[in-house]
Amino acid sequence: MAYELDEDGISLRDSIVRSPIASVVSDPRLLDNPIIAVNQAFCELTGYSDDEILGRNCRFLAGPATEPWLTERIRQGTRDRRATLVEILNYKRDGQPFRNAVLVAPVFTPDGELEYFLGSQVELEPDAVGPSSSRHHHAVEVVRTLSPRQREILQQIATGHRSKQIAYNLSLSEKTVKMHRGLILEKIGTHNVADAIRVAVEAGL
Repeated sequence: MAYELDEDGISLRDSIVRSPIASVVSDPRLLDNPIIAVNQAFCELTGYSDDEILGRNCRFLAGPATEPWLTERIRQGTRDRRATLVEILNYKRDGQPFRNAVLVAPVFTPDGELEYFLGSQVELEPDAVGPSSSRHHHAVEVVRTLSPRQREILQQIATGHRSKQIAYNLSLSEKTVKMHRGLILEKIGTHNVADAIRVAVEAGL
């Protein structure tokens, strides 16, 4: 399975493999939305191996002190098919708790059908405070370097749309969308869309 992310052949699996951010891909078309792809950064963050992660729902990172209202916020985001970012207490394989900035974002087919969820995790410093965190400020500064059109396209990418759908939504050619997407990735300093989605959501787009 290729887990295509876009029409130019970039696969969602390849996108997270190249990402330095702990990331997984889950399939909502399967029972309990199991993880179907995981990168090394996720294994290093959590202490779990690929075999212990694949086939499970991401809630296996929850533990005794995990905030149920934040778990429910993630569930509501998946039900509403929208990107959701929460800072929640999770647990590593050895039982160590850590404050985790979890992003769950939908990925749609070119025809607008829900296909996958992209999940990414960033361990926060104990004294990190939500919207005032350094990651938020950095993301806002990065987004400010984008042109208005590029911000529009990044916002569309963050909602899970692919180039074909973005072109239709913004009345642009697909070629124009892909050109802008390349410039967006360059300005963000990444080679993959998974990281761009994270920056967009952290910036509040």
